[in-house]
Amino acid sequence: MEYKNTLNLPQASFPMRVNLPEMEGKILDFWQKEQIYKKVRSASNGKTKFTLLDGPPYTNGPIHMGQTFNKILKDIIVRYKTLRGFSAPFIPGWDAHGLPTEILTIKSHKLDRKNTTSTQLRQKCAETAFHYAEIQKEQFKRIGVFADWENPYMTLDPGYESEVIRIFGKLADENYIYRGLKPVYWCTDCETALAEAEIEYRNKKSAFAFVKFQLKNSLKLASDFMKPVSLLVWTSAPWTLSGSAAVAVNPDEIYCLAEINGEGLIMADPLLDYVMEQCSIEDYNIVSSFKGSELASYTVTHPFADRELQIIAGEYVRMDQGTGCVQIAPGLGREDYEAAVKYNLPVKVPVNEYGILFDDACLFKGMHYSSAEGAMLEYLKKNGKLLKSGDFENSHAHCWRCRKPVISRAASQWFIAVDINNLRAQAMEQVEVVKWQPYWGADRISNMLRERPDWCISRQRVWGIPIPAVKCMDCGREILDSHIIEQFRKITAVEGSGVWFDSDVKRFIPDGFTCPYCDSTDIEKTYEIFDVWFESGLAAEAVSKIRSDISIPVDLCVEGSDQHRGWFQSSLLPSVALRGKAPFREVLTHGWVLDEEGKSMHKSLGNYIDPIEVVSERGADILRLLIASSDYASDISVTEESLEQSQEAYRKFRNTARFILGNIEDFDPESDYIETGKMAPQDRWLLYRKDRIVKDCLEHFENYQFHKVVRILHNFCVQDLSRFYFVISKSILYYHSKDSVERRSSQTALYETLKSLTCILAPFISFTAEEIWQSYRPFTREAQSVMLSFVSVPETVWMDETEESRWEIFLELRRQIFEEAEKLRKSGKISGISEARVSIHTAGNVLSALGWNIELFRRIIGAPVVEIHEWKEREPKNALPSASYPRTFFIIDNFKGEKCKRCRSLFPDLLEGEICLSCNEVVNRISAEDS
Repeated sequence: MEYKNTLNLPQASFPMRVNLPEMEGKILDFWQKEQIYKKVRSASNGKTKFTLLDGPPYTNGPIHMGQTFNKILKDIIVRYKTLRGFSAPFIPGWDAHGLPTEILTIKSHKLDRKNTTSTQLRQKCAETAFHYAEIQKEQFKRIGVFADWENPYMTLDPGYESEVIRIFGKLADENYIYRGLKPVYWCTDCETALAEAEIEYRNKKSAFAFVKFQLKNSLKLASDFMKPVSLLVWTSAPWTLSGSAAVAVNPDEIYCLAEINGEGLIMADPLLDYVMEQCSIEDYNIVSSFKGSELASYTVTHPFADRELQIIAGEYVRMDQGTGCVQIAPGLGREDYEAAVKYNLPVKVPVNEYGILFDDACLFKGMHYSSAEGAMLEYLKKNGKLLKSGDFENSHAHCWRCRKPVISRAASQWFIAVDINNLRAQAMEQVEVVKWQPYWGADRISNMLRERPDWCISRQRVWGIPIPAVKCMDCGREILDSHIIEQFRKITAVEGSGVWFDSDVKRFIPDGFTCPYCDSTDIEKTYEIFDVWFESGLAAEAVSKIRSDISIPVDLCVEGSDQHRGWFQSSLLPSVALRGKAPFREVLTHGWVLDEEGKSMHKSLGNYIDPIEVVSERGADILRLLIASSDYASDISVTEESLEQSQEAYRKFRNTARFILGNIEDFDPESDYIETGKMAPQDRWLLYRKDRIVKDCLEHFENYQFHKVVRILHNFCVQDLSRFYFVISKSILYYHSKDSVERRSSQTALYETLKSLTCILAPFISFTAEEIWQSYRPFTREAQSVMLSFVSVPETVWMDETEESRWEIFLELRRQIFEEAEKLRKSGKISGISEARVSIHTAGNVLSALGWNIELFRRIIGAPVVEIHEWKEREPKNALPSASYPRTFFIIDNFKGEKCKRCRSLFPDLLEGEICLSCNEVVNRISAEDS
């Protein structure tokens, strides 16, 4: 007889190696054809809701690795919650308005913005937004994001736009909205105001200058000094001198008058040595000293403009750099503006929206501020007003889109007042109510809220929702009127917000409307749009109105840590203003995607890895597993090396599934399932371990610690399954009779283990989990898709405390015996544990445990002969003492037996010199069945 024909060898249709991209394409087709997402949502009716709000990405190109990172994290969470029995919709969204899409449209269509009408540009921008939203949708689907792709939300949808206008009107009614001339970040290249979240800081070479502001009146603090006296002002942006309205000194610091080259220069005494070193001055004389507050009654003349400047007290003037004398340009900086309000100073704005200096810049009118700087320094030097100038490297604000330096420039804008109705304080209170992951997110956003200025929500662009403000052409005042806002909202809900640009103002104003300030009837529209952060920040409000499956507050938001100063704030502030509560219960933040050198990935830096290329070459599950196994709270590295490591980990999960599938191919749980009381001890142990693993994984899932779940599952597959259970169960699975209770018991354990393992892996390697599910008919009989299955907290008691204790002894003895056997093998004393005789001399609990099931222990050890002896108060000869148990010794030596031709194990003797007794029984049964 051919003994190999009597074996139960694995019969798996699930391949060890697979073309992942090809397999994933088939799974995508299956999900689409069978409408699995819709079936999941239908099956969720009536279940407890879990809502995740998708912060919308921009429609300005294909997805990048950062967006991939973010969407996969969200998908993991939604899939997990679904498998735990929640109704967990995933409504994807897109931020379709704003600079990113507008700039891309202008570049891609080579448009001249000045000669393109607003309607034309908006039409092209809409085409761009829809085009890239469609591309991104297909790419997000390709990486396995399980969402309602047929019904996403977009900020350009009329329903969404009308909600933004409604909320704006409500905020205006509550007096949060005002028009003001205040310094804001301004990009002269993009020609618009920018929000704090639209700023990135990069190093830039800047000019510095020590400039003399000569005193207008004589210095009574040094009446004997008859030479010219000037305040020495240090500035790190000399071009801003064109906007000077005052000079500030710290009232509490000591200042000194130093005679240098026949003139007097006033500076802070703590900075004297610094100034002398910076200006390379060795010969000087201190004439007198006085407190800064004593200078406050003096005036100085501007170094190149025909105006006098007041010296004011400024507690914020620091002593770590410069001269202690700071020029105040209220139209060009936030702190300077606040000083102007305090001292009633004129707010001069010497630069227009294009960066061109005008009237207040006097001699330099018509020049771009960046090129005017050199001309200013040359003029100051020529006229004796410059002590020293040079260049230095500093961190400077840059535009997030064009990457060019921005300026601070006062402009008439619409603002949300963050201190009206106690909004700031209420928002900070709500931060404490929200749960932040990681925990330090609360401190981060609180610190930012504490220091943030009023929110500038107007932009001087075209692609966005127009701010429904009108302007009186007689008095020049801009007007917000609730009737106009509401009329615009109603029309927008039907026709879209572009109607503002295309219709006459009469369509929006009530009959008989007049200016509330001067009663004029000459009214025109204004053409500013909302800050894109204001639009996207209202996502929870807007989506909850247009989608019944989202309600406020949402359970979770998941975005990058940079959104503490961006989207989280722009979501929090309106929600608190509207209803006094945060729009989210919990916020989870993640880091950045880095390259192998630890730098953030950017196409412009050439260190960019395209996620779709990775998916096309390796498969989405490799990328998903990499992200899941990383501690996302910090930055993560996506490199060829990390992808290879992820692929190796994936192989272990795949091979584990393949082994199990191959060995349960003929197992039908409806007819072959073995109940707990009849199962073999090793099978109950496996299910006991499996349940412990499941409980630990569920706990980490609840805390969003995905990398810990992956590590636990990987260790379970490697240690508990591959290196232990699979080894000890092969003899039963392969060599026992096909329908034997022992084999069916093992198959029962493997079936339960694979089912749990597949469901817990489904949020991570979603395609492969579905492939596993579809490869086993009993699974698909229970649920058409793995996503229609369910993961519960295990409650079955597989073994009592006594058996748990015995297993603990078995496994510890196994570890020690393996360790000692390996030493003996390396020294050449034995061939290996599979050809060894193991004698154990012991007593007490260990003896009792071994006596419980010596055959099981032999199988666990894998030695052909295991002998147990009661310890006789004397250490056996050549014995090795146990490091864990007293009165326990091992003797390990070679065993010369005969190898069974069927199961390949060693035995003291064989039947007719060929096979062992167990194999003989199986062969005889098969022969009888065949006959």
